[in-house]
Amino acid sequence: MDTEKIHDEITRLRREIERHNHSYYVDNAPTVSDHDFDILMKRLEELEKEHPEWDDPDSPTHRVGSDLSKGFVQAPHIHPMLSLGNTYSVGEVDEFLGRLRDSLNGQPVTIVGEMKFDGTSISLIYEHGRLVRAVTRGDGEKGDVVTDNVRTIRSIPLHLQGEGWPESFEIRGEIVLPWKAFDRLNSEREFQEEPLFANPRNAAAGTLKLLNPAEVARRGLDAYFYYLIGDNLPCDTHYENMQQARSWGFKVSDAMTRLNSLEAVDAYINHWDKARKELPVATDGLVFKVDSLRQQLNLGTTAKSPRWAIAYKFQAERALTRLRFVSFEVGRTGVITPVANLEPVLLSGTIVKRASLHNADIIQSLDIHQDDMLYVEKGGEIIPKITGVDTDSRRPDATPVEFVDRCPSCGSPLTRLEGEAAWVCPNKYGCSPQIIGRLEHFVGRRMMNIDGIGEEISADLFASGLVKDIADLYSLTYEQLTTLERLGHKSALNILHSIDESRKVPFERVIYALSIPYVGETIAKKIARSVRDIDRLMSMPAGELASIENVGPRIADSIVEFFAEPVNRSIVERLRQAGVTMSASEDTAGTQTDLLNGKTFVISGVFTRHSRDQYKELIELNGGKNTGSISKKTDFVLAGDNMGPAKLEKAAKLGVPIIDEDTFLRMIGQE
Repeated sequence: MDTEKIHDEITRLRREIERHNHSYYVDNAPTVSDHDFDILMKRLEELEKEHPEWDDPDSPTHRVGSDLSKGFVQAPHIHPMLSLGNTYSVGEVDEFLGRLRDSLNGQPVTIVGEMKFDGTSISLIYEHGRLVRAVTRGDGEKGDVVTDNVRTIRSIPLHLQGEGWPESFEIRGEIVLPWKAFDRLNSEREFQEEPLFANPRNAAAGTLKLLNPAEVARRGLDAYFYYLIGDNLPCDTHYENMQQARSWGFKVSDAMTRLNSLEAVDAYINHWDKARKELPVATDGLVFKVDSLRQQLNLGTTAKSPRWAIAYKFQAERALTRLRFVSFEVGRTGVITPVANLEPVLLSGTIVKRASLHNADIIQSLDIHQDDMLYVEKGGEIIPKITGVDTDSRRPDATPVEFVDRCPSCGSPLTRLEGEAAWVCPNKYGCSPQIIGRLEHFVGRRMMNIDGIGEEISADLFASGLVKDIADLYSLTYEQLTTLERLGHKSALNILHSIDESRKVPFERVIYALSIPYVGETIAKKIARSVRDIDRLMSMPAGELASIENVGPRIADSIVEFFAEPVNRSIVERLRQAGVTMSASEDTAGTQTDLLNGKTFVISGVFTRHSRDQYKELIELNGGKNTGSISKKTDFVLAGDNMGPAKLEKAAKLGVPIIDEDTFLRMIGQE
C-alpha cells in the first residue's frame, strides 16, 4: 500500500473510531460490537506504530493516557468560576424566581432547569475546534491544568464535529464517576485493602488529579457539560447554545429543560426528586438558570455567585426496606461479620440488597428483630448503612436477631478477644473462607501482584484441591489451570506468567502478603527494613520485635504466634524454595540512615523531582515518619506546588516549618 493510501486509512479509522466513541459514551447507543471496535483500534495502532510521522495527540489511540507526567501547573480562568447560591426549599426557589421578575421590571423570564451532577467542575478551552486546555475549578480564580488527564475521558471530544462553533470558546461541565465505575473501583480498593472512596465525587476529584493519565483512563470517568462562554456564541439563549454544543459532540444532559412558569419549576423539582435515583451518575440537586444571555448580563453577579442562577439541593437519601435475614460471613482473619440481607431497594443510583451490621454490639444497639423494617442510608457513605428500625411496623411475635456462637462455615466455637467487639473463628487453618481469603490477599496488587486470580478463581482453586495454601500457587501447571471452567488458554498462561513475575516482589511486600494478623503494609515495610530477612523475623522474641518503630507489644505477640505455627513455617520454606524473595535487597540496606530519626513529616502538593510515594519512601528510609494531617507533633511539612490552603493555614497557625523539595533532599544528603 502506498503512503497516501496509508495516510487516508489512518484518517478514516480515526474518524470512524471517534464516531463509535461518541455513540457509545455520549449517546449510550453503541453502533458496533466490542469485538469489531477492538479490531478497528488494533488496526489503527498498528498503522500509527509503523508510521510515527503521522502521529496526532488527538488520535483515539492516545485516550489510554501516558505513564509519564510532570505534575500540574496552575492557570488563571478567563472568567472566574463562581459558586452558586444553595437552597433546600422549594419555597425559596419560588422566592428566587420572584426576585428575578422584580429585578427585570416584570419582563417575561424563561428558566432552564438542569441536573446538578455530583462531581468535580472543569473548564475546557477550545480553539479552532480542538481541545487545547482543561483547568479545574481550583479557588475560582485559577485552577490546575489537567489537560492530559481530561484527554483520556472518552465522552469529551478532542476535536469537534458538525459546524458553527466559535474560533475560540470555553465550555464548563462536571467530571463524574458513574455508579458502576465507582463500585468497581471501590471493590478493587477493598480487595487491595486500600482506603475506600467515600462517594463518586471524591473519587472523580481524586482521579482527575492523578499524575498517571493511564490510571485515569482505566477508571472510567465521564463528563456532562452545562455552560458555554465566548464572544461569538451561536445563540442568544443558554438553552439553545447548549443544544448547539450537543451537536458539536459534547455530552449535555437530557434533563436540561426550559420552564416557563412557577408551576413548571415546582413540577420539575418533584419529578427529579424521584427520577434522579435511576440515573447512572450521582446527583445532589438541580440548577435553575435564566435562559436569556442578555437578562443574565443585566442581572450580573455578586462577589461569590451569579444573580441569575440558584442551586436546589436534594435531601440526603434514605430508604425503608424489610430485613429478609442476617447472614454471618467469615473474613480471612476469622472475624465474623453480620450482614443484613434486604428486600432490594433503589438508593443513590444503585440497587441495595445488603448492608454490613459490623458486629454483635451494633445489632444489639439497633435492637434489630427478625423481619424488621430498616432505614438504610447511602448519602455520602462508602457503603449502605443501617441507621434505624421502624419499630411501629414490627410484628408482635418478632424475635431479636441473635449473634451466632459457632463459625457458620466450619462450626468451631467462636472466641472474643478481650477489649474487642469482634467475634473470631479460631480454626485458622481448617476454615475454608479464611484460607480462600488469605489466598485472595496474597495475590493482590499491593502484595504479590498475581494477575488473573480474583475472588471466584481463588474459591475455584481451593474447591478443586489444586491450592490448599498460598505456597501451592507456585506448583500450578498449565494443564491444572485449564481444568477450571472459568479459565481458558490465555487466562492460564497469564496467571502462570504473573506467578513467575511475583518471585521478584520485594521482601516487604512478601511480609505483607503472608497475612500476619495486624501487620499491614506500613508495618511490613518497617519490619523488612529492620529485620532484613525472614529467618531473623521468625526467630526474634516479642520484646525485640516490639522495639521496631510502630510495632508495639500486640503486633509483636501476633508475629511470634504466627511463626510458632508449624504450618506457617512450612509455607514460608516452600515459598523460599519456589524462589520468592525472603530478604531485603542490598540496595535498600545501603540507603537506610537515621538522619530523620524521630522527625514526623506531612507531604502536600505536587512535586517535580520525585513522586509523593517516593518522598514517603525516602522519609522512612532515613528514619522519619509520615502522617496525613498536621498537628503539634508534626516537625516539617514537605510542600510541593499547589499545597492545599487548609494545610498551609494550619501549618502557619501551629508554627510548623514548611520546606521545599531541595531543602528536604539536602537534609538527607542528596544535593
